[in-house]
Amino acid sequence: MQETKKTLAIAGVAILLGVVAFASAPRRAVPDLFFDVGEPFFPEFADPEAAATLDVVEFDEETASATPFQVTNEDGLWTIPSHHGYPADGAERLSNIAADIISLTKEDFRSDNVADHEALGVIDPTDLTATSLVGRGTRVTVKDATDETLADLVVGRPVEGRPGLRFVRSPDQKRVYSARFEADISTRFEDWIEQNLLEVERDQVVHMVLNEYQVDEVTRRASPPRTFTVDKVDDTTWAGDPVPAGQEVDYVQMNLLVGAVMNMQIAGVRPKPEGMTGNLRDAAMAGRISRADITDLVNKGFYPTADGGLLSNEGELLVRTTEGVLYTLRFGEIVYGRGDAVVLGDETSDDAETGPGENRYVFIEAEFDEAGLGPEPPASETDAHASWERRVREGQEKADRLATRFARWYYVVAAGSYDRIHKPREEFLKDIEPEEDGAG
Repeated sequence: MQETKKTLAIAGVAILLGVVAFASAPRRAVPDLFFDVGEPFFPEFADPEAAATLDVVEFDEETASATPFQVTNEDGLWTIPSHHGYPADGAERLSNIAADIISLTKEDFRSDNVADHEALGVIDPTDLTATSLVGRGTRVTVKDATDETLADLVVGRPVEGRPGLRFVRSPDQKRVYSARFEADISTRFEDWIEQNLLEVERDQVVHMVLNEYQVDEVTRRASPPRTFTVDKVDDTTWAGDPVPAGQEVDYVQMNLLVGAVMNMQIAGVRPKPEGMTGNLRDAAMAGRISRADITDLVNKGFYPTADGGLLSNEGELLVRTTEGVLYTLRFGEIVYGRGDAVVLGDETSDDAETGPGENRYVFIEAEFDEAGLGPEPPASETDAHASWERRVREGQEKADRLATRFARWYYVVAAGSYDRIHKPREEFLKDIEPEEDGAG
């Protein structure tokens, strides 16, 4: 009996010691360095529609300078403040970017050593204290309508062997993580603006006029223009005037021209002087155009005339649509350069006489031309006349809206786009093919 008690006592002590040992044994804990892996970067940012401003700063190693880009919404109007405040087509794109940033999580911890930032490409591009010109990332900041920061991060190099993953850190922290960052953070001006600048569809273009002439820069007089007028008959026929005997309008080339006008690639913009942001003829007659304004026009290849008109040193193209909108595209001087020198404009692009890239200034106007709507139905045809009057109102409204948009800007059209639009009339003519002899 005594032996049994002793055995039980020993067993009890062993169990107790085992419990104590288990309780006091070091547990398999998550290291402090990995405590937040799997967490979202911005837990308080939950509504993509709250995003009102996107700031992106990239670093150009060649020029050792940071390049800012901003899109913002003020009073319901999206603009690009970093690019002269030009109107942006930004609501959907920014909402998608915000949604991608909201879903951004810390997939894996990489380093909390500042010395690693260069290799990982997460040096803040705006950090003036950093001495390295390489290894700088892209800083992305999203703010709400009250200018409160919703998200702020530095996006670095891709993670080798892990498609879609990038090294990412918060600008105010040393810790670097890998994260699945697939947001389309474009800083290309053309990605944020209305692609179809003229807002015209292919089947709406029914009348075009090519005016080719030369301008005497001293007298500001134009040589007699070579005018070529074309009207659409159907999908495979355009009627031209004048057309030499034995030739006809090449509808394939005309269709290519219409496509080039629709897809005209805007490489940059320049704000016009204040006196020229309305109707140029009215401004001239009212004396609102100064000598400096005229110099600005002439430097870009446009020459005001005594009656308030405008000539351009590379002629012009008129386009009329079935909506009754008449567009005038005036082609001016060459803009040399690439990148921001063309997009934003500086001395190297606006004053250069040679260089890479031959982009072109274009002065665009829009007005309402009732002729595009066809003949007015008689008032006795009530429904048809009411429909025609509605089209007149809609055409006038669209022309006025576009005229207001175009009035503020000189546009810089990309070289390739200009070459597809600005062609001599011979390019749109072809020899009439002889009819096949149907005799058997």
